[in-house]
Amino acid sequence: MVFARSERPRLPTAIKILIAGGFGAGKTTMVGAVSETRPLRTEEVLTDRGIGVDDLTSVEAKRTTTVAMDFGRITLGNDYVLYLFGTPGQERFWFVWDELAEGSLGAVILADTRRLADCFPSVDYFERRGTPFVVAVNCFEGSPTFELDEVRLALQLNPSVPIIMCDARKKDSSREVLIALVKHSARLRAEPVGS
Repeated sequence: MVFARSERPRLPTAIKILIAGGFGAGKTTMVGAVSETRPLRTEEVLTDRGIGVDDLTSVEAKRTTTVAMDFGRITLGNDYVLYLFGTPGQERFWFVWDELAEGSLGAVILADTRRLADCFPSVDYFERRGTPFVVAVNCFEGSPTFELDEVRLALQLNPSVPIIMCDARKKDSSREVLIALVKHSARLRAEPVGS
């Protein structure tokens, strides 16, 4: 079948997004919760070889870690397909970040208020690259709660960087974070984005 130029089906725009943050912040969980396909995970079991290397403070129950990336996909309306790349959170695996970041529209930085300082490397990385990002405060049960302005102040964020509360386990919450990133990035690029 041959379509006239105006009759051709419009393909959605493919957008690459990074999900970053500290060790145990919920990156793998977010990719898995929101992906419409079975996510690709490169997790390995934490072993005693990580003693003295991996800081498990406040995440003592964590049994696995991402060693390369997580990958998932979500479609937003008929216009966008988001390809999600979850970055490894441990410093010894940060060398893959440059490859993952290449060609990305922006990043979600997941913040865990139990380990808020773990966000600094992600914030610094994306600020240096000039990559648009939002901070999503992942609400863990029993974790300290802070006002978003307190988180902004603690992370020394520019007032233009959106901060959002989220539950990375929940699809709708994670989806809202991704939409906020796409809109933020579009504003920075002065491109119109549908709702």
